[in-house]
Amino acid sequence: MIKSLSASAGCFAHYCDISPARLKVGRQQRSSRDCLCSRILVIAMASSVARSRKHEAGNLNITHCLFDMDGLLLNTEDLYTEAQQEVVGRYGKKFTWDLKAKTMGMKAGPASKLVVETLGLEGQMTGQQFLSERELILHKTFSSASLMPGAERLLRHLHKVGIPICLATSSDAFNFNLKTTNHKPLFNEVFHHKVTGDMIEHGKPAPDIFLHAAKQFDPAADPKTCLVFEDAPNGVKAGKAAGMSVVMVPDSNMEAKDTQLADEVLTSLAEFDPSHWGLPAFAD
Repeated sequence: MIKSLSASAGCFAHYCDISPARLKVGRQQRSSRDCLCSRILVIAMASSVARSRKHEAGNLNITHCLFDMDGLLLNTEDLYTEAQQEVVGRYGKKFTWDLKAKTMGMKAGPASKLVVETLGLEGQMTGQQFLSERELILHKTFSSASLMPGAERLLRHLHKVGIPICLATSSDAFNFNLKTTNHKPLFNEVFHHKVTGDMIEHGKPAPDIFLHAAKQFDPAADPKTCLVFEDAPNGVKAGKAAGMSVVMVPDSNMEAKDTQLADEVLTSLAEFDPSHWGLPAFAD
């Protein structure tokens, strides 16, 4: 890795007809060409690091896969953002990305309480009131949730080649049914079982949901051979706390520091290479 980045630096320096030393950040005097080359070098280095996260050898003993749902398989996160902004906007507040990142993957109750506390809305509404107002909006829109890129292809492939897979979502059973309104054939066909948030006491980032999901396979799956797919930092923490490997597909707004715990980071499920984890490769 270090050698490749050094080579990249030298290559770009040669291309720009400048020495590598002149690419040091912080020069007070820098020509526009030097500046451009430095920016290109930074982008090249960042891209190289991202690729290394993607292509490092994974656990080749994977036997089971566990999938989160919201923001990973179904595009519901935009619906959540719009609904939550509508509610807090009535009180002159803004539902920021930073706040969203903290609540992603959490069960509805604790997440709603965190929103109210973070935005200083105590005395104006309770977490339960926020949740009730939000749900009134979401129950009208959940049925429009669409599949995320690469989701159906991956699920059907794993099912076809005989890899046991399950769903482990923080959504309760009622909301799960609403969100999957247009995708029931797929969800009913491919998953060995489904675990919803109302089946467990402690939500993500606690490992409970993934440990419970692993036990429901027949026979029960060893956490060490389970691969979790997640989009949220709390979900990644839960998977790692359960002793499992984790592939993360974060929102494009997610900061790099919030993805570091994952074993592999992708921009889309369409990028996932099963053979990287010792799983049967795609036929097409």
